[in-house]
Amino acid sequence: MKLSPRFATAAGVFAVGLVTAGTAAAVQATNASASTDAVEVSNAVAAQSVDSFVKSKPSVIQPSSDDAYVQKSVTASGNAKYIAYERTYKGLKVTGGDFVVVTDKSGATQYTSVSQTKAIGNLSTTPSITSAAAESVAKAQLKTVNNVEGTNLVVYTLDGAAKLAYETTVAGTGAEGASRLTVDVDAATGAVLNTTEHVMAGTGTGWINGSVTINTTQSGSTYSMKDPTYTNVSCQDAANNTTFSGSDDVWGNGTGTNRETGCVDALYVAQKELSMLSTWLGRNGFNGSGGGWPIRVGLNDQNAYYDGTQIQIGKNTAGQWIASADVVGHEAGHGIDDTTPGGISKSGTQEFVADTFGAATEWFANNPNDPPDYLVGEEVNLVGSGPIRNMYNPSAVGDSNCYSSSTPGSEVHAAAGPGNHWFYLMAQGSAGNGQPASPTCNGSTVSNPLGIQNAIKVMYNAMLMKTSTSSYLKYRTWTLTAAKNLFPGSCTQFNTVKAAWDAVSVPAQSGDPTCTGGTTPPPTTSSPTGGPTTTPPTGTCSGQKLLNPGFESGATSWTGTTGSIGQWASSGQAAHGGTYSSWLDGYGSTHTEAIQQSVTVPSGCTATLSFYVHIDSAETTTTTQYDKLTISAGSTTLGTLSNLNKASGYQLKSYTFTGTGAAVAIKFSGTEDSSLQTSFVIDDTAVTLS
Repeated sequence: MKLSPRFATAAGVFAVGLVTAGTAAAVQATNASASTDAVEVSNAVAAQSVDSFVKSKPSVIQPSSDDAYVQKSVTASGNAKYIAYERTYKGLKVTGGDFVVVTDKSGATQYTSVSQTKAIGNLSTTPSITSAAAESVAKAQLKTVNNVEGTNLVVYTLDGAAKLAYETTVAGTGAEGASRLTVDVDAATGAVLNTTEHVMAGTGTGWINGSVTINTTQSGSTYSMKDPTYTNVSCQDAANNTTFSGSDDVWGNGTGTNRETGCVDALYVAQKELSMLSTWLGRNGFNGSGGGWPIRVGLNDQNAYYDGTQIQIGKNTAGQWIASADVVGHEAGHGIDDTTPGGISKSGTQEFVADTFGAATEWFANNPNDPPDYLVGEEVNLVGSGPIRNMYNPSAVGDSNCYSSSTPGSEVHAAAGPGNHWFYLMAQGSAGNGQPASPTCNGSTVSNPLGIQNAIKVMYNAMLMKTSTSSYLKYRTWTLTAAKNLFPGSCTQFNTVKAAWDAVSVPAQSGDPTCTGGTTPPPTTSSPTGGPTTTPPTGTCSGQKLLNPGFESGATSWTGTTGSIGQWASSGQAAHGGTYSSWLDGYGSTHTEAIQQSVTVPSGCTATLSFYVHIDSAETTTTTQYDKLTISAGSTTLGTLSNLNKASGYQLKSYTFTGTGAAVAIKFSGTEDSSLQTSFVIDDTAVTLS
């Protein structure tokens, strides 16, 4: 921690027609940067435009004359807006009739994801069996039934041809334990058409996270373990569903078998995940609308689960409550999956989807007592044999590294292997980038990793295109589309996502988008009037070249002064994005600190170095540069900032230089004189080619 006079007390796209993703057909852009200059419209304006189009019943959404469409949500993320719909037929809900329309930021339709593959046509809505008979069939799917949540007629289209069905949700106990099951029963024959399981198993002192700060709610002289900002997010004793409360706002005793201690771990993780969702993804709460679910510690099982109404936390074989970052983050991840379009992911994808949120939460929290990695459950030691899943090498714990036709039908946790492997390769690359190397199924090398923050952005934006017929094959198309939306003007990230899917044997799909932005310019030409020749760049002039540009993986990929990259919010220096930044100087004495990273810019390409910097200084002069930050590319000084540039918040700075085809060190060097501190805090860097 840096100590200075100021801080000494801190610690001592283009408009196109709609296309379907029922067959995963994506709009093909001819230029990856086509929509980057579009003027952004409000969500409401985009939604109104799309709504008018949808209500005209274009053929792409497989309409019938008796269809109606209900807009369910509008979510803006990155450079896209995602507008989700559900369908009714003669007033009945259509199970499998959902779809999502994606627009660019100007509201121009870019892509659609449609679950239904054919029109309903003319279907009778008169059932042959009674609702009571259908309810009995639904109840028979469980060993014991505690509650029936209701039975309604629906039109069922998940199998292709439309059928009239009864849909019932029953809660109780199934073959695998606690169950909350939605059952679709054919209203003509009484046959079970489909079942959907909603139970997704999977300052206080916690036994995992140590002494931590949690946000609680005060009422009079009583404090409760209830988040003061997000609706329904609390931690409770599962014995009676009562939120833990007390008079002193001090929680837990550090003993793993103590339920209140388990709740310290659980609420701490939940609040870290909420912060990650907000700062990295722009999502408001677990459910997207400012809320979540109670977390209940006390499940008498080596398990944890989410069921649509709560998160239950069980224990390991030693009786310790298992509320680690990757466990709680995983279960809340099921809730995020449940409350994005299409509901819980299908065909063996739901567990890997939740694992990605567990990993992102663990990396965002970066708690030294639960260091970030890509293992699942390594801290809780569930059954005494270490981690339960391994994202960089799933086969190490008995799961498959590679996708095959049998994956969708596998046990759901085992089926997570290929998806976890893909996510790791996308985030860290096959070389690991500071984490373990990861084998590939095709012997390839996956380079240019995105880092955990951009990887979860790709995952989340793909989920905003999700329908009720999600699968590994569709996630390939959705994530490629997401990468293209998130990084306009660059194919680097798109190519990494694609290479990672290839590396885990998920095959290319006919609807996969392509990325052609930043192609090599034409050869040298002369002007027709005999003027000077023009020498074009010798490489691809697109993409962002810095690794770990926001420092969220600590000092990975950066060299220089040890300890200059970290989390400084508790010392009065919050990051611009995420929780990590680089803090140079701030000592109030003669000092020099620097960080740097080498990049290679093709000859002739223009590179723009951009970054956010917060400068605060105890210097009072308005004329003299006593303390300086020098920004350089190799031997070329791009710019100098100083105590004269001090400001209350972050400022965006950018400098350009021309590539030579050789590696060049991007360097930030801060120098401070003998008195009066100046701090240079740098975050969210980039070297972008054009």
